[in-house]
Amino acid sequence: MTAVAEAAAKSKVTKSSSGDQISNPNGKVWFYSLLLTLQYGAQPLISKRCTGREVTVTSLVLTCEVVKVICALLLMAKDGTLKKLFKEWTLVGSLTASGLPAAIYALQNSLLQISYRNLDSLTFSMLNQTKLFFTAFFMYMILRQKQSIQQIGALFLLILAAVLLSVGEGSSKASSSSNPEEILFRGIIPVLVASVLSGLASALCQWASQVKKHTSYLMTVEMSIIGSLCLMASFYKSPDGETIRQHGFFYDWTPLTLIPVIFNAVGGILVGLVTSYAGGVRKASLAP
Repeated sequence: MTAVAEAAAKSKVTKSSSGDQISNPNGKVWFYSLLLTLQYGAQPLISKRCTGREVTVTSLVLTCEVVKVICALLLMAKDGTLKKLFKEWTLVGSLTASGLPAAIYALQNSLLQISYRNLDSLTFSMLNQTKLFFTAFFMYMILRQKQSIQQIGALFLLILAAVLLSVGEGSSKASSSSNPEEILFRGIIPVLVASVLSGLASALCQWASQVKKHTSYLMTVEMSIIGSLCLMASFYKSPDGETIRQHGFFYDWTPLTLIPVIFNAVGGILVGLVTSYAGGVRKASLAP
């Protein structure tokens, strides 16, 4: 009888602990998702208010990547995974899992920084929602994750709304601006291309998380470093590189410029956490 009682007690403990393991990730998903939603909603407004017109996009993106690496390393040191990283990390594994997403995210961040300056916050946020459609598309192409009929219908309506909004934004700006082409080519098109890139990168990151077993913090560090190297390699040919060589890396920066940089860095870490816990489509749906 004692053995039976002990077995029953162990069974209850096992079920209780497994229930905690199930509920905790769900709690983390909702918490990280809430923070990510707030960050995405505030980012366009903060970037427009705190960033000077002459600040180079490359300096913003590179500084943001440095902040992300520092934050991710501190969090890894806190949860005790940093020592394990040094023992198990390999260059080949890093490039395989993070190389392509890093290059994609570096280009996406540059496009978003351009679009922030040329669209109002509401239009930017609405057009940025098209990343949900492209995330679902690439999740199917890469991981074969299917969507329901209702979800496909919702995605179609989302794309239709984005098209109508783009046409409306272009026509309204054309009547009030002396250079409507700037709104199209430096506002609408960059954010739509960034949405395509975001969908592809999200699917690749989830593939790396599921297949390569990379943690979100490790992915953040690897992609930030690789993406920064890709941006620095473009210095010699890009207009930003010429501006930095003439006026310095922090040209037209003020103390307020650090606010959108830090917000963006925190958002990048949250993206990795939400993608790791909930998947790319859910992450995209939470980003306004």
